[in-house]
Amino acid sequence: MAITKTSLLITLLKLAGKLPLRLAQRIGMTLGWLGWVCRTESRRVTEINLAMCLPELSDQERQALGRVSLQQTGATLMEIPLMWEWPVERCLSLITEIEGEHLLADAQANGEGLILLAPHLGNWELAGLYFSSRYQMAALYSPPHLPEFEDYMIQVRGRLGSELVRGDRRGLARMTALLRQGGIAGILPDQSPRGQGRAMAPFFGVEVRTMTLVSKLMQKTGARALLTYAERLPDGRGFRLVIRDVEAGLADADPVMATTALNRSIEQSVRRVPEQYQWEYKRLRHRPSGEVNPYRPHKVC
Repeated sequence: MAITKTSLLITLLKLAGKLPLRLAQRIGMTLGWLGWVCRTESRRVTEINLAMCLPELSDQERQALGRVSLQQTGATLMEIPLMWEWPVERCLSLITEIEGEHLLADAQANGEGLILLAPHLGNWELAGLYFSSRYQMAALYSPPHLPEFEDYMIQVRGRLGSELVRGDRRGLARMTALLRQGGIAGILPDQSPRGQGRAMAPFFGVEVRTMTLVSKLMQKTGARALLTYAERLPDGRGFRLVIRDVEAGLADADPVMATTALNRSIEQSVRRVPEQYQWEYKRLRHRPSGEVNPYRPHKVC
């Protein structure tokens, strides 16, 4: 039987899933360090993003932050097999602190639907696992580039009953229905949307394409939104699960007002642990019409 890319990838994930947390993080941080010293594309994008988003830092400060950021991203990547392959109880035992749990309790006590915004900050897989272990939840996802890998991804992410729904009309209808029933919807809010549900809004002072999905769901269902992330603690000591309120105006009917509040909510959390944000993601590639794509200076948006 021929070995496909998908079967090889799943085998590697299962093998990596046998590692202890501290060793997995050390391997990931080493890979991230190599990505920095070898001047990879990830380093180039990170340097561009930090220069545009954090101009108040000195060059030396941005270099130091960029290097640590790639190391932290490497740790995140090596943690994913653990979150997918470890028993759920073992994964959840890594959460040693919870900040803002009262916000979650308030929303549930009022019977409100809840939209959990989980940006690419810390270990978002662990955050999703925590909430799906306690609540009826649906999470929005984009199909992987390898179609055969999708079944495996759905199986491991949904092993506690969490639904994974595509960002198409059918998936959004399911998410809307769940929120109206008082359930929870999980969304990665810092992606650059491709469809029509978007507006231009500032992110760290840079105008970027931003999703309007969150505000539309809030308007349709009356759901509340909270932001969450699992902050990595030093030396393999586990994670602090953080739950934060969002900026006022997120449900505003004006898409620019709503997306500005969304980006500001993300930005405030990123500023708390900037080294654990995924700065190598090309978040700024879709700019206002006529402006230059910062990652491809020869290309005008």
